[in-house]
Amino acid sequence: MGSLVQGFTKSLAMTFLSEIGDKTFFAAAILAMRYPRRLVLAGCLTALIVMTILSAVVGWAAPNLISRKWTHHITTLLFFGFGLWSLWDGFKEGGDSEELAEVEAELDSDLKKGGNAKENGKVEDEQKKKRRPFLTQFFSPIFLKAFSINFFGEWGDKSQLATIGLAADENPFGVVLGGAVAQLLCTTAAVIGGKSLASQISERIVALSGGILFIVFGIQSFLSPVEP
Repeated sequence: MGSLVQGFTKSLAMTFLSEIGDKTFFAAAILAMRYPRRLVLAGCLTALIVMTILSAVVGWAAPNLISRKWTHHITTLLFFGFGLWSLWDGFKEGGDSEELAEVEAELDSDLKKGGNAKENGKVEDEQKKKRRPFLTQFFSPIFLKAFSINFFGEWGDKSQLATIGLAADENPFGVVLGGAVAQLLCTTAAVIGGKSLASQISERIVALSGGILFIVFGIQSFLSPVEP
């Protein structure tokens, strides 16, 4: 099991480069332009930190289900695989513009549905308040929307799978702390900077940097001895 500092630094660098310009980053930026920033930040950040903790728990439990030798080899393969994946994304054209357009289309669709609902009058609004879901009685609908978009958008993403692999090979507390700090930095930048910041980020540079970082982690994992 790696040290706390090593797990923290690896998770911080990996998560930061994975999340900058990702779909959840664009979603947070666009939501912050339409809704109160504090609610968007709270919802997005809560979802991403919860996902980081869940991923680290799965990675921590993996060596108890599979031998540490196999989890180490799987983690090494994940790093090389995600490195090549990120490098491929970096060499493709128009990756960030397509992803931004996709997120905008999804959020515009939700916004139109909400706008049509407002035209039904005050009577129906009162009826909806009485029948609204249980969670909306305790949390803002905007918070829940930001949470759900980021939580399910992150599910199965390469950053989640990489966090699982990293927690299986490094100190899980360090992985959670590093991931949480990286998520805080990325989400805050997205919410404060808005869409202008997202559109100015070079997806190619970020993807290439992330790919190189994953490859370096893979080499380091391959060369390090397997702990019994």
